[in-house]
Amino acid sequence: MTKPEQEATAEDVKTGKTPGDIAARVLAISQQVALAETLDDQLRIIVEHITEVTGSERGSLFLNDSQSDELYSRVALGGIKREIRFLNNTGIAGWVFTHNEGVIVTDAYSDPRFNPKIDEATGFTTRSILCAPVRTVRGDIIGVAQTLNKEEGSYIEEDLSLLQAITTQASIVLQGTLYAERMEMLRRKEAEFLNVVSEVSSEINLGPLLQMIMGAITKMLNADRSTLFINDEKTGELHTQIGQGLGAQEIRLPNNVGIAGSVFTTRQTINLPHAYADLRFNPAVDKQTGYFTRSMLCCPVTNKDGKTIGVTQVLNKRGGPFTDDDEARLTAFTSQISIGLENAKLFENVQQMKNYNDSVLESMSNGVITLGEDDQIVTCNRSALRILQGEEQEIIGASAAEYFGSIAPWLVDRLGRSAAEREPDIVLDAELSLRAGSASVNATILPLTTDQGEQLGLMLLLEDISSEKRMKSTMARYMDPGIADQLMQGDGEMLGGQSSEATVLFSDIRSFTTLSEELGAQGIVSLLNEYFTEMVEVITDEGGMLDKFIGDAVMAIFGTPFPHDDDPDRAVRASLRMMHELAIFNERRQRKDQRPIDIGIGLNTGQVVSGNIGSPKRMDYTVIGDGVNLSARLESATKQYGAHILISEFTHDQLKSSYRTRLVDNVVVKGKTRPVGVYELLDYHTEESFPNMIDALGHFRDGMENYQAGNWASARGHFEKTLALNPEDVCSQVYCERCDHLIANVNPDDWDGVWVLDSK
Repeated sequence: MTKPEQEATAEDVKTGKTPGDIAARVLAISQQVALAETLDDQLRIIVEHITEVTGSERGSLFLNDSQSDELYSRVALGGIKREIRFLNNTGIAGWVFTHNEGVIVTDAYSDPRFNPKIDEATGFTTRSILCAPVRTVRGDIIGVAQTLNKEEGSYIEEDLSLLQAITTQASIVLQGTLYAERMEMLRRKEAEFLNVVSEVSSEINLGPLLQMIMGAITKMLNADRSTLFINDEKTGELHTQIGQGLGAQEIRLPNNVGIAGSVFTTRQTINLPHAYADLRFNPAVDKQTGYFTRSMLCCPVTNKDGKTIGVTQVLNKRGGPFTDDDEARLTAFTSQISIGLENAKLFENVQQMKNYNDSVLESMSNGVITLGEDDQIVTCNRSALRILQGEEQEIIGASAAEYFGSIAPWLVDRLGRSAAEREPDIVLDAELSLRAGSASVNATILPLTTDQGEQLGLMLLLEDISSEKRMKSTMARYMDPGIADQLMQGDGEMLGGQSSEATVLFSDIRSFTTLSEELGAQGIVSLLNEYFTEMVEVITDEGGMLDKFIGDAVMAIFGTPFPHDDDPDRAVRASLRMMHELAIFNERRQRKDQRPIDIGIGLNTGQVVSGNIGSPKRMDYTVIGDGVNLSARLESATKQYGAHILISEFTHDQLKSSYRTRLVDNVVVKGKTRPVGVYELLDYHTEESFPNMIDALGHFRDGMENYQAGNWASARGHFEKTLALNPEDVCSQVYCERCDHLIANVNPDDWDGVWVLDSK
């Protein structure tokens, strides 16, 4: 018997060189694969043989998942137990799959197609690669075979030919096994579906029925969550009835907006593998719920008459996008929902009528007016008479146009629009021109309809907010509008005193006494009013609260009573904008031949105590504490260092954005013992105000390092270089004088790098 006629062993073909030997080995492998009972066993046999015959350290066989466009390994040598998945167009294997062409890679990490992430995930180091497409006899590609790290020598074309021959022969069996596996999976899914339908049919309670169906959809489609939207014909909105993962949260949206609206209006199923890539997708719901939608499958829900009554939506399938099979299953499920929804809509109409009647009774403290179909006023309660300052006999029976035409023309238009569109309308803070003066109201217009949708008229609710608006307006002139809002809402807890972290900003006008003598009383008041207007607007724009004016100084707080996660940055941005606005302010003064002004700003972040402080006759909402005191000390220190903005290390260390700063000192302020790092903020400077800034700051930094180390002579040399680049740098002048003093009076061994500020 010749060798091709007898059963070949793995060793025979490994050592054989003739085509007959190779054919025998391929046939032997094919026979072993055919005898394997499961796909996993078949893949294991193929991988073991291709690894052995090519003399490789490791081998893998990746099959293509057409539903997710991924290549995945079901078995691999070398101790890898978990499944590996990646897109079928990435890496060497992806290139082979998409180009349907085998490759030999002698140095994996130098090949731009190589994807090193798999090595990172497995801890394996790939050196060389032999990779070939797995084709059927008809030439269809169903996967990729790959061996790694040839143990002796390098891969050659004969290795590639052998790998392709083995995988082509084995694909005959693989293709049949894959088909059988898919059929078995479909059979199991259909059995699960029939089981769920059986359970649904036995449930008569609407709530558990819908919850059961939506839970089954989420589970059987392997999704993250599902939602059932029902159409509200009166408002033209889709709203949630049952939603997996939403809890008690309700979502309402117009029935022509977003993917759900498109499905509802077109009655066509939509399957999106990437939701945010579709212009129809409405991200507002994600923002409302805090959820992130990736993939989406959405289909219409129709009743027995073929009318679309809602939409079923499934989100974020695990492992890839939704498939055609998923669409078919979702359509089948929705057919089980329609009967329950019809009953739900009947119940909803009854519930809406009940809620309507309840709302009328509960709103009796506000003005309640009803209008008939002919636009005439039918009823008007006592509160409405009080708000309108009218008599019942002049209101009842009058048309809306006649009565409201003179006192509220805007209301006539809104009533007509709401009646025509049958849509509710809300108008906030609107004016009524009445006999005794104007009044401010919030107006709500609600259409009145029968159970059959026939229009009965309109209901108008009026809420008088005149006194509240006047009080809020008055309070806002004396305190921050946000504090006024809190007081109007009756929230007194934050005003009673609390400790929190905040950033305090102090700003002061320099040489104010001299300026006051020059301008006189009226002139200085006019200057301060104009200056404060500019500065306060900057502070409030950045979310800060104006605490108080102290003569010519401004004190502002960032972080209380309403904290933000970036309050130190807000304070820094506000100080930079203050310098910018000051430059514009001074340009206007100079055009009028008026003297410009200069300011210093200090910032510090720390614990403060905030609350209402004062006497029963006069109280102010303010903050106190060491955090406040240090910011005031820093503002005062700006003159000593020739700076405009100084910030403490506590503010500097919490900044989230990058700013141009320099450490100007480690100081102990008056009344304290612990040194504090002080930084100058420089971003507002121009080339004119601080020439050669980058080079100058480099020399200054070197000078500070030598200064703190006690190398004062070397430090002085660097400060002199800074002055050569910017002769107006007061801070460098100060350090030249300090170095002279320290050289003459201090032993470097006793130096700790800390300077004590004697003045406040």
